Amino acid sequence: QVQVVESGGGLVQPGGFLRLSCAASGTIFSIYTMRWYRQAPGKQRELVAGITDGGIPNYADSVKGRFTISTISRDNAKSTVYLQMNSLKPDDTAVYYCNIYTTRGSYWGQGTQVTVSS
Repeated sequence: QVQVVESGGGLVQPGGFLRLSCAASGTIFSIYTMRWYRQAPGKQRELVAGITDGGIPNYADSVKGRFTISTISRDNAKSTVYLQMNSLKPDDTAVYYCNIYTTRGSYWGQGTQVTVSS
């Protein structure tokens, strides 16, 4: 069994910041790419950022320049990926999901709610 658990969401004012964490556990041999997605009400789930097992990041155009200030990072020893989100806007309000791609397949977490509002 593989578990993926996100944390770090919450309510933040516009211009604020949050750091999301995603920890994977269970029978995991190797984790390749770790990605963050988000889904706003009434919209499709979209990719936010990803990072390879070699530490190479990539970002969606919608967050480039804001989230890249501190960015996506991972701790392979802890099977954890982080997403530092800066300069948050109300449009960033969504449920943020973590996805990991492993030797045993792809796994999703339950999501963590991020609400940007004054």
